[in-house]
Amino acid sequence: MKTLIVLSFLIFLPFLGASQKMNKDSQAKRAMFFYWGYNRSFYTDSKISFFGPGYDFSLAGVQATDRPSPDFITYVDPSTLTVPQFNARIGFNFKKKWALSFGYDHMKYVIVHGPRYLLSGKINPLIDPSSNWSWSGDYNAEPVTTDESTFHYENTNGMNYIRAEISHIDKLARVSNAFAIYSVSSLGAGLVLNYNDFTFAGEKSMTTLSMSGVGASAHLGLRLEFFRHFFLQANNSVGFLYQHRVKTRGNDPYAYARQSLGYFQSDIVLGGIFYLRPKDNCNTCPNW
Repeated sequence: MKTLIVLSFLIFLPFLGASQKMNKDSQAKRAMFFYWGYNRSFYTDSKISFFGPGYDFSLAGVQATDRPSPDFITYVDPSTLTVPQFNARIGFNFKKKWALSFGYDHMKYVIVHGPRYLLSGKINPLIDPSSNWSWSGDYNAEPVTTDESTFHYENTNGMNYIRAEISHIDKLARVSNAFAIYSVSSLGAGLVLNYNDFTFAGEKSMTTLSMSGVGASAHLGLRLEFFRHFFLQANNSVGFLYQHRVKTRGNDPYAYARQSLGYFQSDIVLGGIFYLRPKDNCNTCPNW
């Protein structure tokens, strides 16, 4: 994850230049920004299908929650900044009021145990002959209750939505150089990278990595800018993720899950703004 952030910065690094004498406006062409912050995510109920040697079944109506870090120190300690659910992004204004950016949302997804889900499909009793596996058999939308000790599915090392985003930036108000308010409306699309934990049939697999699918999203933010170089921004997002192949066993390429879901996310980020070198690259440019 840290590597992706560094690579994103290096992509835009060649555009950076020394500040010239010019009126700095964060919605103007060639302004560059970055931000870092944290989120809470909420998910629609969904159907998850599981495939592997000896089983092919699905659970419908699955509920899930995110998992925020319980300790405040986790959010401010430099050694644990990437542990909570975070958002990171870097971008630039390719024309006035329009920005292109790249980054990702590190979300966590954990199924909820207790509700009754509808089980369909087939589970071979021989996949775990050492135990009395209670779900063995053929099913057609039959209600079951999950238990974390025997069946569990989560992505707490990340259901990472890596996306490009195009944004429209509107200035709502400015008070001299000290303070300004902007609205930011965006559309995004990209890939989903999963680190999956899966407990099933007497086996627990941890942090199984896969590029599982694609996503699309819409975002609306309110940016409070300070001294033309710093900002605090609150965002609300809605999106859809289609995960065609989430690997569930690291040593078995044929063991995977399939899922599609909607999400709503709220996040708060802190950011900085740079102003790129004018095209004529002169040292005596007028103020404009």
